[in-house]
Amino acid sequence: MMHRATVFRVAGHQRSPVRGGRLRFFRPCARRREGLGEALRSTFDNTIVRTVVVILVVAAIGIGGASYAGGDTTGTSIALSTLTNLPQPVVILLVGLVVAWLLFTGSYKRVERVFAVLVAIMGAVFVLTAIVSRPDLGQVFSGIFPPTIPDGALLVTIALIGTTVVPYNLFLHASLVQEKWPRTDTAVALSESRRDTAISISIGGIITIAIMTTAAATLFVRGVEATTIDALASQLEPVLGPAADYVFALGLFSAGLTSAIAGPLGAAYAISSTMGWSTELRDTKFRIIWATILVLGVIIALTGTNPIAVIVFAQATNGILLPIIAAFLLVVMNRPGFLGKYRNGPLANTLGGIVLVTVTGLAVYQLADVFGLLPA
Repeated sequence: MMHRATVFRVAGHQRSPVRGGRLRFFRPCARRREGLGEALRSTFDNTIVRTVVVILVVAAIGIGGASYAGGDTTGTSIALSTLTNLPQPVVILLVGLVVAWLLFTGSYKRVERVFAVLVAIMGAVFVLTAIVSRPDLGQVFSGIFPPTIPDGALLVTIALIGTTVVPYNLFLHASLVQEKWPRTDTAVALSESRRDTAISISIGGIITIAIMTTAAATLFVRGVEATTIDALASQLEPVLGPAADYVFALGLFSAGLTSAIAGPLGAAYAISSTMGWSTELRDTKFRIIWATILVLGVIIALTGTNPIAVIVFAQATNGILLPIIAAFLLVVMNRPGFLGKYRNGPLANTLGGIVLVTVTGLAVYQLADVFGLLPA
């Protein structure tokens, strides 16, 4: 006879008895091949805790996704308007329609191909720009090691962390893994996904370094504050000449459009999976979510809101949510019932703990600053 604390499977679901009358916050195990949202719902056994987590994720992802969509749509439209000379409001609507059409097709392969082309263009443009700007490599490396936060730059630092590890992208990646590696051979799928992730992160890191290096070599040395798109492009004229506007516009268009697609898509995956709804691209609720985020983004772009301010706000919001998601991931990645032999080892836990402490400290400091709890 099975012990009463054994996890029972009934009609494909799992039921976890309460041992000794004590309330459990976590289920003993969960179904495998879950996305991040499904894992959130199935992990917490306490209804109140689960409800609070769901509300927090849905609210933060929704606000952040709409803000990102607004900034990304604005940036894309400015770039496309520069390349085509079309009025910006017209271009904003065109960008919104293109993104809507791509997502409405419900084809994962098509979305993946579009991303690959845009990232290739973006990478080529920004890396080339960084090379021709001829930065002082000694200063570049001295600024990286050791890392420091300048006075008054905490919000920007949290924003950079938020845009580097955007919470909705964690949901997006976890869901797309299921689309790209549906096979049952876990070892092969993990090997391929790790290689794919390593390549993607490396490319993203190179592009990020190229953008920041270019900004330092052109804006910082001249004491120019990057408050408008024109100011950014004009600083490239000494190194790119008359082509500066078009080169910058091409890179901005590729960067903006990839984000304009990823924002609504990532938010749809995050909200749908967290709410327990279908994450199929053709599902009606899934389409309603990304369409709502996209429409809000288009409205924000049409109102002429400063895209840089909108994106920084979204990044800061997601930066505060990030510690919660990071802590959850660290807990789940150590649970044998979820991953078995694939759970975290000592090195992964050490690195994950460092990341968690860092992002938590930044988030707490930012909240204290917002509520005036820090000394003047």
